[in-house]
Amino acid sequence: VQLMESGGGSVQSGGSLRLSCAPSGFTYTPPCMGWFRQAPGQGREGVASIKNDGSTTYGDSVKGRFTISLDNAKNTLYLQMNRLKPEDTAMYYCAASRFARAWYDDDYHYWGQGTQVTVSS
Repeated sequence: VQLMESGGGSVQSGGSLRLSCAPSGFTYTPPCMGWFRQAPGQGREGVASIKNDGSTTYGDSVKGRFTISLDNAKNTLYLQMNRLKPEDTAMYYCAASRFARAWYDDDYHYWGQGTQVTVSS
């Protein structure tokens, strides 16, 4: 099982980026997938999660700016990030859970290697 993130990069404050995550090796569709981020010297923070029924959950710091989506036809998870701020700078990780509902990092069983997002002021 692998999760491969892409789409990170450097952007100025107010800009946008779209992260992608392509799962492979799964014999089933994970019931819940999510995005986390970790800034230097800080713990891992839940950013957004999406269940197979399409319902979504967002961290307070990204509500209204970020959108998580799942394209089942392309088997790809996305995180659209708009109005980026310097405090969004972090390594972003894609994760998949065997649970029907997941938010905390302990709820997730599979992790990608991460993609760096840097937002300059």
